[in-house]
Amino acid sequence: MSLLGKAAVAMWWSVRPEQRTEFGDWHSHEHFPERMSIPGFRRGSRWTSTTDAEGFFVLYELEQYEILTSTGYLDRLNAPTPWSTKMMPHHLGMVRSQCRVASSFGGGVATALTTIRLSPQVGRETELRARLSETLGTLAQQPGLTGGHLLLTDTPRTSSPTTEQQIRGKDGAADWIVLLSGYDDDVVDDVIAGQLSPPWLHGAGARDDIKTGRYRLGFTMTAQDVATV
Repeated sequence: MSLLGKAAVAMWWSVRPEQRTEFGDWHSHEHFPERMSIPGFRRGSRWTSTTDAEGFFVLYELEQYEILTSTGYLDRLNAPTPWSTKMMPHHLGMVRSQCRVASSFGGGVATALTTIRLSPQVGRETELRARLSETLGTLAQQPGLTGGHLLLTDTPRTSSPTTEQQIRGKDGAADWIVLLSGYDDDVVDDVIAGQLSPPWLHGAGARDDIKTGRYRLGFTMTAQDVATV
């Protein structure tokens, strides 16, 4: 079992402490059910940073890449609810990447997640992709770990920013994204310090500007959860 689809939306942002309670209520009870009711959205998960008191990571798993430009999705992005309109300005430093799933091993939803944002060195794209896929496939089977995934940002061409983007301001975007999940925090940390450390990644073909984040699961929902409400 791997990620639930061939595409994903990966997002990082911060929420100030005074907004976190309302953010959690809105995101869990309105925003996730809304997104999971869009045809082609399979699963959403929200993760809280363990190293940054204000940081979040959210992942949407999509059936196909074409869902990113579907009418169902764009209609929601261009018609936010009143509560969404209120909360969007509190998404600080938004990095939003619309991705193709390049490789995916393991599956399910564990309690610990590491995200690694990186870019390939010029001319070493094929080498880096092969090294990452081989390594993630091996890691996903190890005790303490549950999944390893590689996402490649491929932003669809759209005519103009959506209403939600206009409310937030300009979003950033990652390039390549590695996700490593597990049920043993120590094992995940050991991998990030060793097999997926910045020196190893650089040697495998990544540039030096590597950003690593560590997260704990906050909430997850699937399309089936919405259908049974």
